[in-house]
Amino acid sequence: MPNPRFSIFQLSDAMQGRIYGQAPAGAVVEHLITDSRNVAFAPASLFFALPGPRRDGHSFLPDAYRGGVRYFAVSIVPDLNEYPDACFIKVSDTLAALQALAAWRRRLFHSPVIGITGSNGKTIVKEWLFQLLHHERHIVRSPRSYNSQIGVPLSVWQLQPGHDLALFEAGVSRSGEMARIAPVIGCTMGIFTALGDAHSEGFPSVEAKLREKSELFQSAQIIFYGADDSRVDAAVQALGKPVFRWGASAEAELRLTRTAPSADQRSTVLEAVYQGRLMGIEIPFSDRASIHNALLCWCVLLHFKIPDQSIRERMARLEAVEMRLEIREGINECTLINDSYNSDLNALAIALDVMAKQAAGRRRTLILSDILESGRDAEKLYTSVADLLCEKGVQRVFAIGAQIQALQGKLPPSVETNFFPDSADFLRRCDVDSFSKEIILIKGARRFGFERIADRLARKVHQTSLEINLSALAHNLRQFQQLLAPGVRTMAMVKAAAYGSGSVETAKLLELQQVDYLAVAYADEGVELRRSGIRLPILVLNPEEAVFDMMTRYRLEPELYSLRILRSFARFSAGMEGPVAVHLKIETGMNRLGFAEEDLQEAVAVMQAHPQLRAASVFSHLAASEDPAHDDFTERQAARFESAYERLAQGLGHRPMRHLLNSAGIARFPQYHFDMVRLGIGLYGFDASPRLLLQPVLSLRAAVSQIKTLGPDDTVGYGRRGTGAPGTRIATISIGYADGLLRAAGNGKFSVLIRGQRAPLIGNVCMDMCMADVSNIPDAREGDPVTVFGSGLPLEELARALGAIPYEVLTGISPRVKRVYVQE
Repeated sequence: MPNPRFSIFQLSDAMQGRIYGQAPAGAVVEHLITDSRNVAFAPASLFFALPGPRRDGHSFLPDAYRGGVRYFAVSIVPDLNEYPDACFIKVSDTLAALQALAAWRRRLFHSPVIGITGSNGKTIVKEWLFQLLHHERHIVRSPRSYNSQIGVPLSVWQLQPGHDLALFEAGVSRSGEMARIAPVIGCTMGIFTALGDAHSEGFPSVEAKLREKSELFQSAQIIFYGADDSRVDAAVQALGKPVFRWGASAEAELRLTRTAPSADQRSTVLEAVYQGRLMGIEIPFSDRASIHNALLCWCVLLHFKIPDQSIRERMARLEAVEMRLEIREGINECTLINDSYNSDLNALAIALDVMAKQAAGRRRTLILSDILESGRDAEKLYTSVADLLCEKGVQRVFAIGAQIQALQGKLPPSVETNFFPDSADFLRRCDVDSFSKEIILIKGARRFGFERIADRLARKVHQTSLEINLSALAHNLRQFQQLLAPGVRTMAMVKAAAYGSGSVETAKLLELQQVDYLAVAYADEGVELRRSGIRLPILVLNPEEAVFDMMTRYRLEPELYSLRILRSFARFSAGMEGPVAVHLKIETGMNRLGFAEEDLQEAVAVMQAHPQLRAASVFSHLAASEDPAHDDFTERQAARFESAYERLAQGLGHRPMRHLLNSAGIARFPQYHFDMVRLGIGLYGFDASPRLLLQPVLSLRAAVSQIKTLGPDDTVGYGRRGTGAPGTRIATISIGYADGLLRAAGNGKFSVLIRGQRAPLIGNVCMDMCMADVSNIPDAREGDPVTVFGSGLPLEELARALGAIPYEVLTGISPRVKRVYVQE
C-alpha cells in the first residue's frame, strides 16, 4: 500500500493558496510537518508555519530549510533569495489551511470513519477498538492522543487507499473548536465516551460543553454512547441520529444486567441483553472507567456483527493501553527509552524524534520488532522504515521478528544491523555488555514481550522510584506562558537537580519547549548541563571565586550580588574578549543576597572600568509574593527595584533585561512581568493561583514487599511503637527515611495509597522500609504498587505530615531512588 503522493499544485488548490518560488512540475508531497525539530523525509514534506501564543512558526522557516524541507505553507512569504529552490504556498491562515488540506484528503476516503470524543477515555477506546478489530480490517488511527486542532489534521493525513477503517479522536477545550475539526474527521460513526470535568473551564456550562462535543457527529450515521448519563443521552438524542446505547434501562440497545468480579478478583464479568439474547463477556479489568470503555467497544463489535464467541475471546484478551513513553537509566551508563504504545511507522517516527533529543552525541541504538497490521507490502514498508532510520541518524539496529527480516540489505554499511527471529533468541544470544554509553530505543508490538528486553537492559536499582511526567511539565510551562505578554521571556530554575527531578532530563525538555534561560545554584550543576548538550544560557545563582575559570570555559553566567564578588570577577575576566555576560542582583527586602542601594554607584563604576563585562539582566527576589497579607511590602519591593534599575541602566548606558517575579508572583502581579519571569516550583504543579490549571509532575512510588497478620500482643517496628488488634494486616513497603520518607510520617501521621485506598503508616519509619495498616484493603497483595505522593495523593499532604514545605520534601528524595521519565 504505497503512500499517496500529491503534487504541490494539488495541495495549493486544496488550500486555496498561491504558489511563490520554485515549483518544479514533478514536485510531490507525502508528509505534513508543523515542527522544524521533527523533520523526517524532508524532501517530500510540507512545513506549515503555524502561529502560536508566544512564537510564530514563520521564525522557524530557516531551521526547516536547513533540515532539507523545500515546501512551505505560509501566511507571510519570506525573501525568496534566502530560500533558493524552495516553494511557498501563501494562505491567509496556516492552521485553517492545514485543516482544509486534511479535510480534502478525508473526502478521498470512502471507508468507515469512527470519530471519538468525550471528556476522558478517548485514547483507551480507540486503542481497544484497534486491538479488537485489526484481525479483519486494515485500520488507521490517531497517533497517541493526537486530538487537537493540529493533531486531528495530522492524524487524518495518514489515510491511505488500503485502509478500510479509521479511528480518530477529537478533543476540544473551548467553544468553536469542534466546528473546525469535525469536517476534517467527517465521521460516519461516532462514539461519546464520557462526560467529565476535563477542560470545563473553556465552556460557560456543562450543557455548552456537551453541545460543542456533539458537533463531531453531524455527519455520523450512528452514535455509540452510555445512556446512564441522562445529560449525554438527552444531548445525543437531540441530534435525531440512529443510536446504539449501553445502559441499565430497558431502552438501551445493549441492556446491562450484571456486573460482578471474577473469582480471582482480577477480572470483571459483564452480562447484558441484546436483541432479546442474554450474552456475557469477561474483561481483565475491574475499575469503573475500564468497564464503561469496554461496554462501548462491545456495542461497536455487535454493530459490526462480530460473532458472540469471537467477541468473548477478544474481550478476554484486552490489554492495558500504555500511553506513556518511559525514559530510565540503563546498564553501562546507557539511557533506555521504552515505547510500546503504537507499533506503526508514524509512532516509530515520533519515538525516534524523542531519541534524537535525548542523544546528546551518544550512539543511537534501536531495538525494533515487526510492525504489525500495517496493511502494507513488507518490502515497501521496510524500505520506508530504512529511510526513516537513516533520516533520524540511527547507528545500530536490533531487528526482531519474521517480517522485519525484509529490512536486510536496505540500510547502509555504516548502520550496524542484527536480526533475531524472536525476543527469546535476542535474550539468549545478545551480549548485553556490548551496550555502553548509548541511547537505546525499545520499540515493539506488545506480543513480542519487549518488557523482558527492557528489564534486561535496565540498571538494577532500588525498587522505589520517582516518576517525572515530562508532558505535565510542558503543560505547566504553557499555563504560565499564557499569562505573559508577547516578548516576555522565561527563565526556568533547575537548581538542586531540578527540585529532585533530575536536572539534565528536565533541562532537555525545557530547552525543547523553548524557554529562554536556565538557572542553577552552583557552577557544577551548570557544567553537568553543558556536558549533556544543553545550549541555553545558564545563570549561576551562587558563583564562587574558585570556579570562575570553569564558569567561563562552560559559558555559564554569574549572578553578581556584592561589590566584593563583582570586583573579584572583574579582575578575573580582565583581558578576556567581551562581552562577558553577568547578572546584577539588587537587595530590595529579602535580605539574602543583593547590592545595597548605597553600593549601586560604585557597582556602575566597576562595570564602566571593565568594558569586557556586560549586564545581561538586573533582578531581585520577592520575599512573600504568594501571600496577600504582605502585598504592601511586595509593592514596596517592586518600587525599590524599579528605582535601583533606572539608576543602574542610566550608569551602564544600556537597559539590561529586568526580572523580579517567581512562580507565585507571575499570576498575582502581571504589572511586574517586566522582560522575564522566573519559574521554579510552579513548573512542577505547585501554585495556589486558581487561574492556573497545573498538573502534578512528580510521583513517588514504592511497592509492597510483604504482608503479615498480627497476632495477640504483636507490635510493629522499632520500639514496638506500632500496635494493632489481632488480625490487623500489615504491609511492609520498600521506602524509608534513607529514601526521603522521614520518620515524622510514621505512627499514623501519614497514609500511603494502595489499590486506590488510604493505608496509614503504623509504627516508626525505618531506614529502608515502612509499614502500613492494610486491614481495610482486603485485596492488597505483595508486589502491589504504593503511591507516596502523586495522582490521588498530593505532595502537600506529606509535607504537612512532616512539618515541611514541598521544596524540602522534593530536594530530600535520595539519589538512590531511581528517576523514571514518562511522556504521554
